[in-house]
Amino acid sequence: MDRLSSLRVFVEIARTGSFTATAKQLGMSKASVTKHLASLETALGTRLLMRTTRQIGLTDAGVAALASARQILDAFEVMEADVRDSTHCPRGIVRIGTPPSFGAHYLAPLAVSFTQSNPSIQVAILMDDGSANLVAQGLDLSVRIAPAPKDADYVAVPLAKAPQVAVASAAYLEKFGTPTVPADLGRHNCLLHTIKSPTGVWRFDGPDGETAVRVHGTYVSNLGEPLQYGAIHGHGISIHPYYAIDEELRAGRLIPLLPGYAPRSLDVFVVYSSRQALPMRVRRFLDHLREWAATPPSWSAATTALQAPRAAARRARGRSFA
Repeated sequence: MDRLSSLRVFVEIARTGSFTATAKQLGMSKASVTKHLASLETALGTRLLMRTTRQIGLTDAGVAALASARQILDAFEVMEADVRDSTHCPRGIVRIGTPPSFGAHYLAPLAVSFTQSNPSIQVAILMDDGSANLVAQGLDLSVRIAPAPKDADYVAVPLAKAPQVAVASAAYLEKFGTPTVPADLGRHNCLLHTIKSPTGVWRFDGPDGETAVRVHGTYVSNLGEPLQYGAIHGHGISIHPYYAIDEELRAGRLIPLLPGYAPRSLDVFVVYSSRQALPMRVRRFLDHLREWAATPPSWSAATTALQAPRAAARRARGRSFA
């Protein structure tokens, strides 16, 4: 049997822990998956997997073989991509993770425009809330919207700023009142994002510097969409990047709060593993993202409207000490 194919099967079984999932991912039958693994174990003269009725695990030999198998496949993929590039026709799949809202509104149009000019490359957009391990999940790239990442395992390419705003519906504000300073939020129902605010603390940049306030609410999520739904339907106050709620702000379904106080800004990065060379198809898509980022989207400068109140407050303080 084709040894490279057998290695791919073995690596995918190790990633998914399932023969059925491996067959589905690689587009082959479960019987073919079994044959490829058997062929590889025969060639190596040892068992690579321990199989029970409930789970699949690596033997000691399997652990050692997995690292080498990944290196062999990565090296072959880079060589294959470079050879294809020499004929000006890179092929294959670019797998990119993204938060759902950013993927739907911004990454999907970018993928469409990219594949129109690169018809031999397929782009697969997959949900990633920021916690996925790129290598383990088989992702080439991932868009991360957070403070600047410090993980040495990843290379982070900055794309844009992602300023945020606290919002609520008109119905909620009419019933419970409008907060005027961050400290007021302690008396409100606040809808928490468990990744962006794991400790329940919201931080704001205001006229007197940074203000931190501990908040609480009736439900939490690791995705922005459920929190946005709750805010729109009058259940509480939430914080979102402008890109995620631009339409709701324009339509008046959400009302921006605390003028002069900006929640901690995030950054939009695209990250990839520092341990793997990028195939040409991935480098091309990365260049496409950079080209998009060269002209910052309007929402990346959304805090401009908040600068005037802060600047005025600073000037006022300066006059008081004159």
